[in-house]
Amino acid sequence: MILRLALGSLRARAFTVALTVLAIALSVALFLGVEKVRTGARASFADTISGTDLIVGARSGSVQLLLYSVFRIGNATNNITWESYQDIAARDEVDWIVPISLGDSHRQFRVMGTTQAFFEHYKYRGGRALEIPEGHGLDDLYDAVIGADVAATLGYEIGDPIVVSHGLASFTEHDNQPFRVAGIVARTGTPVDRTVIVSLEAIEAIHVDWQSGAQIPGQVTPVERIRAMDLKPTAITAAMVGVQSRLQIFGLQRWINEYSEEPLLAVLPGVALQELWQIVGIAETALVGVSAMVVVTALLGMTAMIFSSLNERRREMAIWRAMGARPLVILGLLVLEAVLMAALGAVLGMALLYAALGVSRPLIDAAFGLWLPLDPPGLTELWGLLGVVGAAALASLLPALRAYRLSLADGMMVRV
Repeated sequence: MILRLALGSLRARAFTVALTVLAIALSVALFLGVEKVRTGARASFADTISGTDLIVGARSGSVQLLLYSVFRIGNATNNITWESYQDIAARDEVDWIVPISLGDSHRQFRVMGTTQAFFEHYKYRGGRALEIPEGHGLDDLYDAVIGADVAATLGYEIGDPIVVSHGLASFTEHDNQPFRVAGIVARTGTPVDRTVIVSLEAIEAIHVDWQSGAQIPGQVTPVERIRAMDLKPTAITAAMVGVQSRLQIFGLQRWINEYSEEPLLAVLPGVALQELWQIVGIAETALVGVSAMVVVTALLGMTAMIFSSLNERRREMAIWRAMGARPLVILGLLVLEAVLMAALGAVLGMALLYAALGVSRPLIDAAFGLWLPLDPPGLTELWGLLGVVGAAALASLLPALRAYRLSLADGMMVRV
């Protein structure tokens, strides 16, 4: 009986009800969308590097090592000697090892020296490998492979020249040894997108005429002579390590951390990423708070709509009272109307979200490298929807109690 009355009342005010439902639907879609973006961003953040068991660098802090070796933020406190790198690579536990050399830049983008093994062993997003749909890898000494953001920002294409600058904020360029864009890495949503990748030998080559961080005055070695040199590096910045068995990770980590030849640090990327997320994760709390306020605003709008309709419905409620309806029935009617509007808005909001995700997910992945999950609603999302419906019921109690207290005489009074 009361459900039929509620449905009839909603149909009688179809236009205002539809606007209220749409406002709730949009706020719910935003709330759940922020949750999807939050979980997607957290998963993408955690999957910035996967399949790497240890990151090795000079002894500092685990977060600092992760920042400069993976995210290209900041600088190392010291380098690793090539002899120490070879000692680590010679360990029986090591399956593969990739050296990384940092320090130079190109138009505010970091330049990273490495080997072809980087393209074979660097994985992201749960094991995805780097792809070079345009061009090829580091085949020549002066080949450079650039990330998607570098190519898009600077407008580079295959074959374009690149001149590397010495250091991060230096006006000195290695213009006597220009590189050539040999390949462009497909967008990954990782720091690789903002990196210019060259070979370790190339890093040594452009510093042949440098000593103690400065160019030797008047010395310019011809490129032909440089190509004929032994360009084995003397030091690197960090190294990524994969072990033969996961059971060997902690033993190798302890051996590296206790290495006697020089102070080194080996960290587990996953653990360091969790530490880093605890620092930057406050942003996700802010996002959730903003989206929750949007839902609260929509519910307040629904409450205001119910309040504004009370004056128009006084006579209607007085007639129900005169026909024997108890005050609790009127209170329950208004609460039920609010619950129905909120439930319809929640379902519509979820439908809008999944429709939008189905259309925009490939575009977001291509543009930002952010993969948003399209999984069925989880327990958290369902609890969120129930919370919206429950909040709507609570928000409707105030106008419902006002209607409950309206007297029959006041409802039948003709106002002029």
